[in-house]
Amino acid sequence: MSFRALLFSSNFPKSPPETISTRTKPNPTRCLIRSPVNSPHGCRLSRLSATEGRRRSGKIYADVREIADSLRELVKFGDSLNDAVASEDDLDSAVPWWEQFPKRWVIVILCFSAFLLCNMDRVNMSIAILPMSAEFNWNPATVGLIQSSFFWGYLLTQIAGGIWADTVGGKTVLGFGVVWWSIATALTPVAAKLGLPFLLVVRAFMGIGEGVAMPAMNNILSKWVPVAERSRSLALVYSGMYLGSVTGLAFSPFLIHQFGWPSVFYSFGSLGTVWFALWLNKVNAAFD
Repeated sequence: MSFRALLFSSNFPKSPPETISTRTKPNPTRCLIRSPVNSPHGCRLSRLSATEGRRRSGKIYADVREIADSLRELVKFGDSLNDAVASEDDLDSAVPWWEQFPKRWVIVILCFSAFLLCNMDRVNMSIAILPMSAEFNWNPATVGLIQSSFFWGYLLTQIAGGIWADTVGGKTVLGFGVVWWSIATALTPVAAKLGLPFLLVVRAFMGIGEGVAMPAMNNILSKWVPVAERSRSLALVYSGMYLGSVTGLAFSPFLIHQFGWPSVFYSFGSLGTVWFALWLNKVNAAFD
């Protein structure tokens, strides 16, 4: 029988086994002969030694049984610990990998995608202005005015966006900015058909939305990303701007050729609603 089986056996003895003594009743004459210096107390000392031996044997057995009980409890604790670890591993394996992703990096990736959309919406006018100027008979001066109107609002909200982010939090400000400039992007074809003043106002509104993005992002990352990871996080977010420029300049001609110039503004603007839904779902859970 194994040691583990012995520990948990129900047949483990409760008391030391009775020893069978083959010793006969001491002979007084023999005691006198065997005792030191023929002391008449030799037989009494022999009986005392036997009693002391049985007492010590019982004590040793009690100690052994106490150790066995301790080992049994230790084995039970080890089994329960192994079961707890196994159940935790099973729980982790049941959760999808994207749910186990660190929350701070979820926020960084969402900020990266926000800046990707930011520059996609900004540069699409550089391509769409060509067919738009041909349709509305704009001269080069008017084209330059339309292109610059974006920065009217963009300059106004750089400092104001930082103050606002420090007051209400970067989460709210960035969400507002993405929704604001996405709506302005989607309204650009409508404003262009209404007239030049409407288009200039919409482009300026778009700049207002994108102007708060930078200070809001800095506010969020300063609170959520450790100092040791802040440089790489900022580098990733800023790379979203350049990727957005590349993506916008690459896909805008294709969309204009296939579906007309308004499709660029409608499609790019609608991506902001998808981003905002993810922002509400993921970031609100992370901030709670």
